[in-house]
Amino acid sequence: MINDVVRYPSLEHRVIFITGGGSGIGAGLTRAFHRQGARVAFVDIDDAASQALVDELSAESGRAPHYFHCDIRDVAALQAVIAEVGKSLGPIQTLVNNAANDDRHSWRDIDVDYWDERMSLNLRPMFFAAQAAAHQMIEAGGGSIINFGSVSVRMAIGDLSAYVTAKAAVHGLTRSLARDLGTHNIRVNTLVPGSVMTERQLEKWISPEDEASIQQHQCLKLRLEAHHVAPVALFLASADSQAISGQELAVDGGWG
Repeated sequence: MINDVVRYPSLEHRVIFITGGGSGIGAGLTRAFHRQGARVAFVDIDDAASQALVDELSAESGRAPHYFHCDIRDVAALQAVIAEVGKSLGPIQTLVNNAANDDRHSWRDIDVDYWDERMSLNLRPMFFAAQAAAHQMIEAGGGSIINFGSVSVRMAIGDLSAYVTAKAAVHGLTRSLARDLGTHNIRVNTLVPGSVMTERQLEKWISPEDEASIQQHQCLKLRLEAHHVAPVALFLASADSQAISGQELAVDGGWG
């Protein structure tokens, strides 16, 4: 773990909204923003992991991030939580569209319902969360939207066609929203994690042999973890990146 974390004064007391903030990369994001002194709200469907994270950070700092149970496939529920956060904590100034699901699927087995469900989880919530949060950012005088892409778009791996399609669309969404929202001083960027070794990935998909192969593709021979990703999200949310928008920034160990 990196202990010498940069402190961003512009993030203190800033209202941050994170989707999928209860575990994996999302939990790393919640921790990082909370430790900057930000007012963090996050949604997830894993109540046990999310409450454990809230308890951990409350014990650590004497204050707690705000957890809301929400299935982001329910757009009305997601936008309702965003509205509630704006009323209770103040206008959201940073939206982190992190939540996704990369369950494997054979191209032979995909039907219309499964395809639509994958898009309803991996792509659709990004737009509708941004739509709801942007109004609050305009009220606040500006903000930052961070959409999460995936290195899988460049990896050409199988059994992920619906997921990879959704993730490939993320940068197009980022570019278009960056143009639409730039006049309101709202920045929109894509953060692209590499093969991050979360507990879920190691349990379900990545064997020791797979991890060795991944590191062969990386210029940097290290195990990518959530704490490598979070500092880049902090930078993109902070005033230090005030002239950066419509960009794609990879944290992948130099995938090639």
